[in-house]
Amino acid sequence: MDILITGGTGFFGKALLPYLLSILSARGSDFSLTVLSRHPESFLLSNPQFLNCPNLVLHQGDVLDKHSLPQSKKYSYIIHAATDSTHGPKLSPLSRFDQIVTGTNNLLDYSVRHDVKRLLYVSSGAVYGSQPADLMCLSENWLGSPNLADPAFAYAHGKRAAEHLCHLFHDSFGIEVVIARCFAFIGPSLPLDVHFAIGNFIRDALFSEYISVYGDGSPVRSYLYQDDLAHWLWTLLAEGIPGDTYNVGSDKPISISQLAYLVRDLIAPDKLVKIQHLSCCTGDRSRYIPDITKARRELNLDVTTPLRDAIIKTARAHQVLIT
Repeated sequence: MDILITGGTGFFGKALLPYLLSILSARGSDFSLTVLSRHPESFLLSNPQFLNCPNLVLHQGDVLDKHSLPQSKKYSYIIHAATDSTHGPKLSPLSRFDQIVTGTNNLLDYSVRHDVKRLLYVSSGAVYGSQPADLMCLSENWLGSPNLADPAFAYAHGKRAAEHLCHLFHDSFGIEVVIARCFAFIGPSLPLDVHFAIGNFIRDALFSEYISVYGDGSPVRSYLYQDDLAHWLWTLLAEGIPGDTYNVGSDKPISISQLAYLVRDLIAPDKLVKIQHLSCCTGDRSRYIPDITKARRELNLDVTTPLRDAIIKTARAHQVLIT
């Protein structure tokens, strides 16, 4: 079993690699994991736990440059997770859209030329657009869409276009494409210093004078722990129905203000939580919760790590002892 992983050096990759190395080794499988990386040496320097892994290969390349993709090995499976959700917001909308769509097209074309059996495409719940206030969870058959005229939705429309490409290649060439629409996550690999609210709260609880909530704290989110994420993605790759789509995430809602207080209570009970900009509009993303009935019913997947445990594990991973 030979697997090519794009986006393997980001949050999804850091969640997937230990899991795949562990379960495939435990099975005694003859396998290799090849991770496409623009800067493999830098990744290994900052993640020494992946040094000297005999089944892991880092290949220098970029999904935007199809000639840089590995040519000397045949892969049975591809996990395409190469979208920069951490630093992507710093790109122009046009660059972000092009990164998603061109990269996916290159991987699908590569799959046809190299007779890849199966591809898991890591998409996003952003493709649904705004969640109506009276809709508790977004199911895979929800036909909402982001505003086509607003450049701020370049990421969402890039993901939608990439999903459509996956279906076109599945229909035209028979590639077994499975789509994972991913929502929000937490875990030791999540950076604490970018735009993810839960990471910011944990950072503030560990290192700041108080915990800041920007906005009024009313938006509602849910969070899946990274070990569950890895298990879900592996299960979708191995068992998902070709041509089908599955939501990936937790269906247990919590408001942003409740989340801030929960992080405070678990990590730094004596710190203040400051709700900033109380009059700030919550915008089009006031609620963002997946319906995971399909994954539960068809693949026996579920949320196994409670949010409280996930927060503590994440904080501990940042070398802070919590009693």
